[in-house]
Amino acid sequence: MDHKSVAQRVLKDVGGVGNILAAAHCATRLRLVLKNQDKVDQAAIDNDEDLKGSFLNAGQFQIIVGPGDVNEVHKHLIAAGAPEASKDDLKSIAAKQGNIVSRFIKTIADIFVPLIPVLVGGGMLMALNSLLTSKGIFGPQAVIELFPEWADFADIVNLLSAAPFAFLPVLVGFSATKVFGGNPYLGLTMGAAMVSPALMNGYNVAASLAGAEGTDPMKYWNLFGLQVQQAGYQGTVLPIMLVAFILSHVEKFFHKVLKGTIDFIFTPTLTILITGFLTFLLVGPPMFQLGTWLGESINWLYTVAGPLGGLIFGTFYAFIVMTGMHQAFPPIEMSLWATGGSFIFVVASMSNVAQGGAAAGVALTTKNKKIKGIASAAAPSAFLGITEPAMFGVNLALRWPFYIAIVSAGIGSMVTSILGIKAGKLGAAGYLGFPSIEATVGAGIPGFLGCLVLTTVIAFVASFIWGKKVEAGNTEEAEAPATAAPVTAAAAPATAVAAEAGESVEIGSHMVGSVVLLADVKDPTFSSGALGAGTAVEPTEGKLYAPADGKITVAFPTGHAYGLRTEDGLDLLMHIGMDTVELDGKHFEPKVAKGDTVKRGDVIAEFDIPAIKAAGYPLATPMVITNSKKAAASVEDVQASGASVTNADSLLKVALKAKANA
Repeated sequence: MDHKSVAQRVLKDVGGVGNILAAAHCATRLRLVLKNQDKVDQAAIDNDEDLKGSFLNAGQFQIIVGPGDVNEVHKHLIAAGAPEASKDDLKSIAAKQGNIVSRFIKTIADIFVPLIPVLVGGGMLMALNSLLTSKGIFGPQAVIELFPEWADFADIVNLLSAAPFAFLPVLVGFSATKVFGGNPYLGLTMGAAMVSPALMNGYNVAASLAGAEGTDPMKYWNLFGLQVQQAGYQGTVLPIMLVAFILSHVEKFFHKVLKGTIDFIFTPTLTILITGFLTFLLVGPPMFQLGTWLGESINWLYTVAGPLGGLIFGTFYAFIVMTGMHQAFPPIEMSLWATGGSFIFVVASMSNVAQGGAAAGVALTTKNKKIKGIASAAAPSAFLGITEPAMFGVNLALRWPFYIAIVSAGIGSMVTSILGIKAGKLGAAGYLGFPSIEATVGAGIPGFLGCLVLTTVIAFVASFIWGKKVEAGNTEEAEAPATAAPVTAAAAPATAVAAEAGESVEIGSHMVGSVVLLADVKDPTFSSGALGAGTAVEPTEGKLYAPADGKITVAFPTGHAYGLRTEDGLDLLMHIGMDTVELDGKHFEPKVAKGDTVKRGDVIAEFDIPAIKAAGYPLATPMVITNSKKAAASVEDVQASGASVTNADSLLKVALKAKANA
């Protein structure tokens, strides 16, 4: 490869040096942050015979060059004037791209997409519980009253359905802290502290502060003269996100100033202590107070402005849910019940089904299988009152369905205001919520159901039409949530197509663990086959072994990736985990250097599995033959997916091309 020529072509195809904000590289890829992605000639890059594909992920335009070559191409890029950046700086620069709204939405999507399966499951179970326990759905009596033998079953369903939402701060704490670059288990710990049974349940806080009848009084800590509420955060989102942000920065600070054993012992201790005090002193009380003021303001607006108030409240209800400030609404609703009924439950129902309708439109129009799967499950959940999967996993991630949903909710809420629809009690805010509606107030239950249908239809039709335009290329589609754009490279990683074959050789296992097929690796660079045919192992032992006799051709300074040329002329690349370059060598101990000769079974590197997993990085480790197209007639998996292997086992059977043995 003529590295200088490749670098010149890359510069031309990405829009010139002036379009590059920062340039770095990992073991296989150039990582660029660009000013204007529209200037990129991606087709030219993907068709370049010296390059192996490209994709956009997390604000970085990544070009697959290959081990041993990428660093040389990067040198020529820098020499030509491209701004060099460290991996951390590059990540920071990429995160700052786009306006503040776009960055916030992307952060939300990154946090919530991994939680979607849990939220969908919990949402569907909650709907089942409502069917079993709500009066008025199948008659004046609930199912468990008609059939008492189902009561215990309903209790278990209720327990399971409530868990993801009652302990939502625990889930979000883990995911958000990982996104913000901290130890996710510290975030999980803070989330657990925020829902501790020692605190007043978050669902009762607002009623307690309002002095509602039948509620326990709020307890306070006396911290050096300061009165601090002992309030929980069940079901909230924004407080734990803010806490995770604070925690990750506190942790990073101590990692910088403390070293060695002192860092290991005191960084987590001080991080939890400081973040914990800041949480209960500075995060919680303002949130609850803002929620109270918001509720009072909305009540005034709805009362004074009527339909206009319904339009405004309905449009912004989803944003209120995102902050968690809707937890302050129950006391207001209870006071409204005594004076003819509450509009809040009605508006919440319109907002929920609007999110479901928009997600359903996405499900029927998107060609992205992952998004289609999430949207198909999230839409029914939203119709039944659980919007987190639809709102965070689909609509916010793609943006335009979210905008459609909030406008649709505003229109539906305005109509409910005109019709005078009110609720007399709490329930499932969606299609199962009709038993909560005051039948004799305004348009009653028929009006409520009609408004739900109207809101759903508006959101669905608008989302469907817009989705069709997106898929047709008439408007720009937002990046899919939490996934990289597909690598444009034609290769099938499982088995190469046989050509004229010579000698067959076997490649041993590079790890002790369980086999993961290359197509199942969570990185498109490897799973697409862009770097060559191969396989992967999920390690149970923190050692990387030489899978064949040969010479080390690449020993990345961070210790996470190695190249090996076998005596048969095969170029192997072994990459320990995914995105572990971000660890910058921490938790890795190289045992070889570039140019060293190794025998099959020799230890190439050691690594700390618990520490790497605690830092939030997957450890499935690919081994690919980067010159498989040139040197191999065929490549076959020897082991099945999930099989347990040691370094004594073989993973790949390679038929060498008859004339290619170098």
